[in-house]
Amino acid sequence: MDSIVNFANSHAITLSALILIISYILIAFEKFNKVAVALSGGFIAVFIGLLSDRKSEALYYINYIDFNVLFLLVGMMIIVAIVSRSGIFNFLAVKLMSLTGGRPLIVMLSLMLFTAFVSAFLDNVTTVIIVLPITFAVAKKLSMTPEPMLIGEVFASNIGGTATLIGDPPNIIIGSTANLSFMDFIEVLAPVVILIMVCVCLFMVVVFRGRFQAAKENPNAFDGSSAAGLIKNYRRMLRAVFVLLLVVVGLIFHDALGLQSSVVAMLGASALLLFEDPEEIFKEVEWNTIFFFTGLFMIVGALEASGGIKIMAESLLKFTDGSHSMTAMIVLWASGAISGVIDNIPYTATMAPMIAEISKSMGAHYAEVLWWALSLGACLGGNMTIIGAAANVIVSGQAAKHGHAISFMEFFKYGAAVTFISMLVSSLYLYVRFL
Repeated sequence: MDSIVNFANSHAITLSALILIISYILIAFEKFNKVAVALSGGFIAVFIGLLSDRKSEALYYINYIDFNVLFLLVGMMIIVAIVSRSGIFNFLAVKLMSLTGGRPLIVMLSLMLFTAFVSAFLDNVTTVIIVLPITFAVAKKLSMTPEPMLIGEVFASNIGGTATLIGDPPNIIIGSTANLSFMDFIEVLAPVVILIMVCVCLFMVVVFRGRFQAAKENPNAFDGSSAAGLIKNYRRMLRAVFVLLLVVVGLIFHDALGLQSSVVAMLGASALLLFEDPEEIFKEVEWNTIFFFTGLFMIVGALEASGGIKIMAESLLKFTDGSHSMTAMIVLWASGAISGVIDNIPYTATMAPMIAEISKSMGAHYAEVLWWALSLGACLGGNMTIIGAAANVIVSGQAAKHGHAISFMEFFKYGAAVTFISMLVSSLYLYVRFL
């Protein structure tokens, strides 16, 4: 066994990269269950010693599992499950149908714009967890499959989250390292995010027009006056919505409160569980998603621990040879491509210190555009694949649970186009504004 560990330590970068590549290929071609693939890859990395120290018995892999993300997911799933049981989401669905006249295209665009706006102030995962039940209820009313709306919401959540300091984890890392404020992000990124959102909405209208024409457009079926009857339990609804709003406020100000976002979510979930049957509520938690994330954290953690991600980042910067515009474009496009297949959090955590070093040697003015290029690339690149961002995985899991699975290749077909559009618009924006 020691010989295996010694071999793994000597070839850590190669083996960790191989595990990641094989895992992603198996996930992409869906020959095996993606949860089983992720967990297998993660624990193979632990078994051969890439994420553990057998002599000290230290479980290093624990350090690479982001429990803040996992508990945030569990907490929000519990809260949304309880809110959903009150009937409020069906109520909102009927109201939305009433306002839009039941026109599928307008419904999708409304949900996308709502998702993008909320994602700017909440994390993407929380936003899609809130929007998903409404989407399924709306699709049922329209007698259509929800895939177009779900895919649009994923794109909108990642785009909207790019606009602010708290909208996406990479921005939090960048803001802390570069000492950028909330308003700095709004001032620089909000304009380009709005422009990208408009382009993506037009793209969605073009590619899904045919599928929407097949849906029912019967405004009479969405009479808002009957919405009140959909509330099953007013006491539960008021209690759950009140806690949900408190949690949302808590998530916006969790840094000022000195609390992790997962603590805020679990406090709200725990409070609501006092009035519910936990065993029944836990059945509605998407445990497949939780374990899928656990495995992915371990796989990416092995590559990070081996130094592979750092080498990738350093190699990208060597291509620029000091050219300001080339450096910015390489950071932007490489970040977009890499973040489409690798978790953007460890990638950003590796790139941020490197850009800080560039700032010291070349000056803050030279590095300014690099920070924004890193933010746009890391955040928007998550739209490329179904596993490119946390929100994508949540939507994929819930879609499959409701019998509307979105395959890796189906999502990639649209995600690659949206990512290319986003990178192209971002490139033009950064060039005009900074270069």
